[in-house]
Amino acid sequence: MVNEERNEEDMDNFHKYLLDRVQQLENKYDELKSEKEDVESRMKDEEDKKIKFKREVRKLKSELERMKKPPLVVGTVLDVLNNDKIVVKSTTGPKFVVDGSNLIDEEEIQPGTRVSLNQQSLGVVDKLPSSKDPSVYGMEVISSPDLTYSDIGGLEEQLMELKETVELPLRSPDKFEKIGVEPPKGILLYGPPGTGKTLMAKAVAQRTDASFIKIVGSELVQKYIGEGARLVREVFKLAEEKSPSIIFIDELDAIGAKRQQSSTSGDREVQRTLMQLLSEMDGFDKRGETKIIAATNRPDILDPAILRPGRFDRLIEVPLPELEARKQIFNIHTRNMNLADDIRIQELAQLTKGSSGADIKAVTTEAGMLAIREDRDSIKMEDFDEISGSTEGLMFA
Repeated sequence: MVNEERNEEDMDNFHKYLLDRVQQLENKYDELKSEKEDVESRMKDEEDKKIKFKREVRKLKSELERMKKPPLVVGTVLDVLNNDKIVVKSTTGPKFVVDGSNLIDEEEIQPGTRVSLNQQSLGVVDKLPSSKDPSVYGMEVISSPDLTYSDIGGLEEQLMELKETVELPLRSPDKFEKIGVEPPKGILLYGPPGTGKTLMAKAVAQRTDASFIKIVGSELVQKYIGEGARLVREVFKLAEEKSPSIIFIDELDAIGAKRQQSSTSGDREVQRTLMQLLSEMDGFDKRGETKIIAATNRPDILDPAILRPGRFDRLIEVPLPELEARKQIFNIHTRNMNLADDIRIQELAQLTKGSSGADIKAVTTEAGMLAIREDRDSIKMEDFDEISGSTEGLMFA
């Protein structure tokens, strides 16, 4: 009996031992499985790093091989001969007869085309785009100005002529085709400073879908001979590529002054630029859908050749605003201001006789500054009275 009990106890202990052992083995298995997964994950990461490293090595080798290649020579095609031969002029000066490339379409290689040449064999490697001055591309206005005709006061007649000359031919060319007349090519805005000439050009740019290219006349005056004329050619070429387009030349008198017999070398270079501008505006080639707007404060010094019809078909005077126009300008510049009830626009317009639109804007801004200085929430009539009595040169009569 005692032996049987002992055997049962031994069996129980043995079963317990077996269960504990199985549990230990399962725990060990879980640990090994986890370690295996960690090792596999690290191996995958190392493999990814290895692949990335190989790609980087190939990239560096490719860059090294590229850096070892000799540079290409830039040339210009002068003539295309038979037997796949091309006459080119390299940038170093000499002319060469070189072999063409089977990888380039023969129709793309024409006289005047820029190509790259192998430095040793001088064979044509590739066709290059035509060169453009970066400053010319910078003249294009990408975003339309946020200015409309309603932001310009007192120039209804001038704006009507501007619409007829520039906006209407671009927006409704079929009307001119039905009548059988050629639309005007250009328009010249002239008048005292600050009367709204540049604002009118901005408003046209906002109204039309045409590309707007803005130039200041002084930008075309260059240091070296021929550079100004080259810029003029590239500006008109850009306008042709972006057609329909509007070219706005501000301060035209910087390059459009009358040509004199006695002049310095600098004056002669300005005259060369002017002659190129005259040729581009109304030369052998038609301008197509390219309209020209120019502005100047000195129409009296402009060369007669630039003022003739065919170049500027409309000469529009932009005078100093009259009483009613000054009222409109005051309303435009004060519409977003917090004005007190005692503000009298009619009286302000009478006080500013002889002032330009820019002067009126300066007056309204100064009145607002006085209100800010005194920490007030609105502008009073006494602010304008204080400006009229000041000696700061603001244009009050």
